[in-house]
Amino acid sequence: MSEREDEQSNPWTQLGDRVWMLRTDPFGLNTGLVVGTDRALVIDTGAGPEQAARILDAVRGLTDLPLCVVNTHSHFDHVFGNAYFAAHGAEDFWATDRCAAVVRESGEEQRVEVGKTEPAMAENRGEHTAIQPANRHVSGSPVDLDLGGISVTLFHLGFGHTDNDLLVGAGNVLFTGDLVEEGADPGFEDSFPAEWIRTLGKITALDDLYDVFVPGHGAPVDVDFVATQLNKMRSAVRVTKVAMDEASVDMTKAIPILPYGPEQSRALLTRLRTLAHWKWLERQGSSN
Repeated sequence: MSEREDEQSNPWTQLGDRVWMLRTDPFGLNTGLVVGTDRALVIDTGAGPEQAARILDAVRGLTDLPLCVVNTHSHFDHVFGNAYFAAHGAEDFWATDRCAAVVRESGEEQRVEVGKTEPAMAENRGEHTAIQPANRHVSGSPVDLDLGGISVTLFHLGFGHTDNDLLVGAGNVLFTGDLVEEGADPGFEDSFPAEWIRTLGKITALDDLYDVFVPGHGAPVDVDFVATQLNKMRSAVRVTKVAMDEASVDMTKAIPILPYGPEQSRALLTRLRTLAHWKWLERQGSSN
């Protein structure tokens, strides 16, 4: 059997005892799978029913146990496969309570993001194209899920890539969602960069519990990679804030010296300006 044929017959990468990762296109999503003796946990379901079907087919290549689902955050490429999984037997969908709220509030608006890759999902036509928020919520304290022979911990450490990022720990493996990004720049569009830095710091402090960190996209990494992302982001935020203070007329001059590509450098600049404006409005409101 060739290496390609072997990869097609077993597309999973085993990361630890009973813990696997699957990468599927589009968007290069990393889906996690944790298999207990009683049930299995799927981490992130894809950008629509077509991708979800590929994920579920791969899952069924490893286990026929009942499934539950976790969404690491509210972006379309992590949650739009929920309806497909619900139609195929999954009942419990876990996320932060804020994630569920954001999916309800902005799910329809996010359909445009899959216009080229999942047109039926984008147009809300055909089977399994409903927006389905999580029905089980993490809202403060961590939640431990007993899958039988292995326990999985769901926990929120703070704002970062979004205001609703959830981490999933299983054995020595930590699924980070898009709080950690490998092979591409972090996505800043609706992020909280200053808080993100602090959240990454909390993740690095977990290296006594986990030694494999699975980003939402890209290859699994170690704690040193997470620390490097933290330091790069800290530097980028510092440079951008200085530019905002010293060159308020043309802050785009900061872009060439940021450690990211032009697109995400602009996204970081735009996001920091937006957050600064929100804070200014809050101060104005409190002074009236």
